[in-house]
Amino acid sequence: MISFIYNLYNMKKGLLVILSGPSGVGKGTVREFLMRDKQVNLQYSISMTTRSPRNNERHGVEYFFVSQDEFKKLIKEDGFLEHAKFVNNYYGTPKKYVIDLLNEGKNVLVEIETKGAQQVMEKAKDLNCVSIFLLPPSLHDLEERIKNRKTESEEIIKERLEKANKEMKLKSLYDFNVINDTPERAADEILKIIKDKLNTCI
Repeated sequence: MISFIYNLYNMKKGLLVILSGPSGVGKGTVREFLMRDKQVNLQYSISMTTRSPRNNERHGVEYFFVSQDEFKKLIKEDGFLEHAKFVNNYYGTPKKYVIDLLNEGKNVLVEIETKGAQQVMEKAKDLNCVSIFLLPPSLHDLEERIKNRKTESEEIIKERLEKANKEMKLKSLYDFNVINDTPERAADEILKIIKDKLNTCI
């Protein structure tokens, strides 16, 4: 414990934690459990999107909600660590926002889809980084989770499942794979991975 705390507070720059996985796997719920552990000093990186807010989502909290014109302007200015388009909407991780947090010594959690994760992993080669792929227990379980949201049409659900099936084949690209059988257990496993990584950095 003493060694962990010493390493945590003597790192010059923070650890970039990439949490990825197919849409609907439960990344957001697992993230909520991760953020409860104040010992690891995690700062959630808020993504930017052009989609409309869902119920109870707030600008600057769950996402930065912007227009497509604003998003495209930032793409031209190389303002993202990653960006992707899915179901006619853009998603991205603001570069300056993340780099500033890392330079402050905070450990930054980036929660993104697989296409964006690959972009970040490529750009983060010079950063202290760990990548984690969150898996559902099965594709059937993933389908039930997406349907229970009741926020997408049958056509969109079908698209998400087809995309998820392809994304599952990318799991070997990540440092670690974690099965989300229950959010609490998955979060505990991820926290151990983060703490082990921090313990190797002085």
